[in-house]
Amino acid sequence: MSKKDEFKINTEELEELDFDELKLEDLPIIPLRDQIMVPYIIFPIIVGRKGSIEAVQKAIAENNNKIFSVTQKKNAQLDKYPAANDLYRYGCICSITQMFKLPDGTMRIILQGEYKAKVLRYNKTGNFYTAKLDICYEIEDDTTIEFKSIIKTFHKYFKEYVKLNKNLPTDMFKGVSEIKNAQELYYFTLANLEIPLVQKQILLEIEDINIAFKKLIEIIFQEIEVLKLQNDLEQKVKIHIAKSQKEYFLNEQLKIIHRELGMGESEADDLSDLKSRIVQANLSDEARKKAEEEFKKLSRLSPHMPEYFVVFHYLNWILDLPWQPAEFKDIDLNNSQEILDRDHYGLEKVKERILEYLAIMKISDKIKGQILCFVGPPGVGKTSLGKSIAEALGREFIRLSLGGVRDEAEIRGHRRTYIGAIPGVVIQSMKKAGTRNPLIMMDEIDKLSSDFRGDPASALLEVLDPEQNKSFRDHYLDFGFDLSSVMFITTANSTSSIPRPLLDRMEIISIPGYTEIEKREIALRHLLKKKVNELTLEDRIKINIDGKVIQEIIRKYTRESGVRELERKIGTILRKLTKEYVDGKIKDKVTIDQKKVEDYLGAAPFVDSEIPQKDGIGVVVGLAWTQVGGEILTIEALKFKGSGKIVITGHIGQVMQESAKAAYSYARNHAEELGIDPDFYKKTDIHIHVPEGAVPKDGPSAGVSMATALISLLSDRKVFHNVAMTGEITLTGRVLAIGGLTEKLMAAKRSGVNKVIIPKQNYAVWTEVKDEIKENIEFIFAETIDDVLAIAIEPLVNAKSKVKKEKEKDGNTNSKKRKDA
Repeated sequence: MSKKDEFKINTEELEELDFDELKLEDLPIIPLRDQIMVPYIIFPIIVGRKGSIEAVQKAIAENNNKIFSVTQKKNAQLDKYPAANDLYRYGCICSITQMFKLPDGTMRIILQGEYKAKVLRYNKTGNFYTAKLDICYEIEDDTTIEFKSIIKTFHKYFKEYVKLNKNLPTDMFKGVSEIKNAQELYYFTLANLEIPLVQKQILLEIEDINIAFKKLIEIIFQEIEVLKLQNDLEQKVKIHIAKSQKEYFLNEQLKIIHRELGMGESEADDLSDLKSRIVQANLSDEARKKAEEEFKKLSRLSPHMPEYFVVFHYLNWILDLPWQPAEFKDIDLNNSQEILDRDHYGLEKVKERILEYLAIMKISDKIKGQILCFVGPPGVGKTSLGKSIAEALGREFIRLSLGGVRDEAEIRGHRRTYIGAIPGVVIQSMKKAGTRNPLIMMDEIDKLSSDFRGDPASALLEVLDPEQNKSFRDHYLDFGFDLSSVMFITTANSTSSIPRPLLDRMEIISIPGYTEIEKREIALRHLLKKKVNELTLEDRIKINIDGKVIQEIIRKYTRESGVRELERKIGTILRKLTKEYVDGKIKDKVTIDQKKVEDYLGAAPFVDSEIPQKDGIGVVVGLAWTQVGGEILTIEALKFKGSGKIVITGHIGQVMQESAKAAYSYARNHAEELGIDPDFYKKTDIHIHVPEGAVPKDGPSAGVSMATALISLLSDRKVFHNVAMTGEITLTGRVLAIGGLTEKLMAAKRSGVNKVIIPKQNYAVWTEVKDEIKENIEFIFAETIDDVLAIAIEPLVNAKSKVKKEKEKDGNTNSKKRKDA
């Protein structure tokens, strides 16, 4: 206690006290265990320790029944008389009012507390201690406003404490309120307060009665708060127990009702299991409300009713969905780079864009931006890229194929209006994943179609929009389900058939295809090992195959942008090797050379070049883009006498027909300067044909090819066979930009073309094409059709000279015929 808290006694005010009686020297000590003695209180105790019994005997015999009671500390041994260090310094001088000896040798004494005293010194006397004491006199001034306020506050809080504490008599406060002496009030409260013994000892040692009451009020207030919480918990426990008992009785009644309805124990167990799953599941508020409503309905239905199984399966669908919060793995860009490089050779720009996307996810800790859409021909690795991203992110990978989906219910689910209704593929995928944050890849999003049953592309708008899919509503579930933690990636062969609103929600990443060198590396690093593992040949046959052989397979047996056909050819070779190994024709080691490739795969289907082998009139090599990559498009034109009709064949679409008509109009408008008979449209019929007529062809990139073929035909000028071209033409002769340039150039590279004409507007795109594709090809950037004609067909002067010579030769021949005649 600080000095300012010490209460100084005015000796003049204490002159009337009997100091001879109160100042006691060598008073016997009786230690108390787990108890405290205070003035004004009568308290019975049992004395059993030898030292304590001797102290009581000395007090009765020599000290006028006076004894000093003090509480021993917790570290004291309970079965032995404690040492001086194990006793507190403050205690109470008591009078022994009664003493009874018990048969077992112990004593029962009744103590009456008289004065609080402080030990100045402990003295060892035989088996017990005596103490030199200093009595603590406490004087209160009950006339001050502050002290009256303290006493009033004390009564207020102690009344509430007695009311809340069920261990105290209800009439205790009445007795307390009748005590007028402040010291007696304080010690009476201290004796009856249910607080730890250490706190009681602290309160006993405070010498200033004002400070003591303030501390007492503070402790009583804390105890009131504890009692309120304790009583509240007890009330809740009682309510819970009552509710549990009520549920028990209701469940027993329900079992009887189920038995009366013919419901077996298995159905009842199913209901009990469903109930517990609903309680334990971390459902959203809307889902929980729906589940509880349906469970009430189910509990009233008979298992023999069809609706019972509809509701039962609906509840199982709800509970099988992942409801736990999503756990996100920390994104490691270096590890992601290693996974992408391990699984995919080449595609540097694609992998760079994916890493940028993952970097944004890392710093934002959630999915941001548009949905990625991988666009490219089949077999270029769109789906496997999605698997690699899922592995890098530590997410479950789920693949959805949207090809041919034409019913909106396949996306949004079927309404529960009939037996057999199920959720849509999105909710099915969430159940399959078992987590809130899978990676769902939607393959072939460009193959969606629509009919009278709805538009599935419109249903996907909500799924793929990060601002809307927080509460995606499936028709079957009929409540919102959060898809915001799902990472969606889509794939397509072409963007032309994807609806514009849906395309707007996706970021297109083009995967044009692989060059021959990339295909060779992919085959050696991935495809060959994959097929060897599939056929379990790794421990049986050592297969040697070099890059030159793979390159021969690529050139002569495949014509594709991806590597799917190449994988099939390698699989064919390995299957034939396996058969020879089983037949014993080969041992544990084999080398595959060009001869074995021919033996296993047969004659090469692509030995000859796709382009014409010599210059010709009206024959042009065009470049086209298809959903499976770039292709060579040979356009042929013929003329014959007629009335100016134009025929276009080859199963071409509306766009290419319009390109042919635009080229025809341009040729007619510029006939003289192009060396064409201005009246050709009156006496010449024209037939334009695009071979392989069974294959549908369409797209805005054949105008230049059509115009060149027509002008070559009508001006009798040959087209150079080693020149390929692409671009659209306007009526004024401008050459417009086209799409799919990389795929078209790869087709030109495969076909052996050494000169390519492309629109000048595509120059920026051309600069991003790999150098490997552009190697050994001369590029001409055309702004008008005149730029194309200057490179693609022979000059007009040479053509006129040639025509003149042919006419002179024909004239000489006719003159000779007339002479002979």
